[in-house]
Amino acid sequence: MPPPTTSHVPPRRRRIPFQPLPVRDGLNATRVVLPANGDGSVGAPRWETVLDHLVHRFPDDEPRLREKVAAGEVVDHLGRPVTAETAFAQHARVFLYRDPPVETRVPFEIEILYQDDDLVVVDKPHFLASIPRGAFIAESALVRLRRDLELPELSPAHRLDRVTGGVLVLTVRPEVRGPYQTLFAERRVTKVYEAVAGVDPTLDLPRVVRSRIHKERGVMRAFEVPGEPNSESLVELVDTRGAAPGPGQGAPRTLGLYRLTPHTGKTHQLRLHMNSLGLPILHDNFYPTFYDVRPDDFSRPLQLVSRSIEFVDPLSGEQRRFETTRPLQEWP
Repeated sequence: MPPPTTSHVPPRRRRIPFQPLPVRDGLNATRVVLPANGDGSVGAPRWETVLDHLVHRFPDDEPRLREKVAAGEVVDHLGRPVTAETAFAQHARVFLYRDPPVETRVPFEIEILYQDDDLVVVDKPHFLASIPRGAFIAESALVRLRRDLELPELSPAHRLDRVTGGVLVLTVRPEVRGPYQTLFAERRVTKVYEAVAGVDPTLDLPRVVRSRIHKERGVMRAFEVPGEPNSESLVELVDTRGAAPGPGQGAPRTLGLYRLTPHTGKTHQLRLHMNSLGLPILHDNFYPTFYDVRPDDFSRPLQLVSRSIEFVDPLSGEQRRFETTRPLQEWP
């Protein structure tokens, strides 16, 4: 981590976008940007009202959408209620609360590591999403914490994959969100992970792994591709031990405990870099080969944990370090 500067430069304030609807039950309102209203071609959709478009866009939710509009729960960017007669205006923004799906509870609790007026630092369990996304809405660390701590403005300063456990930093108030998120964006945070994987005695460790990682929106896996590296990780072997094989796995094998220090923060970076060394992290169902795991199967967590996070606090100038004692299942 680069040394702190001798002169104090106040953090740049980020403009916080106006939210016309408050957080409700831990959930932000959904923003819908209205598209262009047809292009004159045959079959191009056109809508007379905002409600027409919403029903077209979310046809399975038509009865609830009509109820929400009638109740004044759909508003424009200024907070004015959208009615059944509100005219469609292309590129306008409307806000509404979507009904969250019924979800299976992730049967693990979040441990609070630290809390003050600015930060909440937690030990996120494996299998719990950091933020609402896809099929995991209420069953996310953010929504659970907003509800349990009664902190509706809580926001993550960074993210962890759903299948990765460990230290997660969140900000309490919108006024301090920007400086802490900037720390992570500008790589002024030292993050140390631990992982369990196989051992290759011919591999020279420690070593720095660099590669170019590409992740397409909507595609679950990321890939290493030719080109200038945009990711970097230090891989160190900390300890080894023998492990009894599972059913049908043949001879005993050797497992290693690895310390992983990423210098960058690309999606699935540590999982890809370990796989590139021929050392895929234990129970990784994405790399080297994808295999499906039921959403309610919590028996084999990915053996990767965010062990510690350290940084110079952008507000106080103090050195901050947060660490979890969460064990890895295969390295008790």
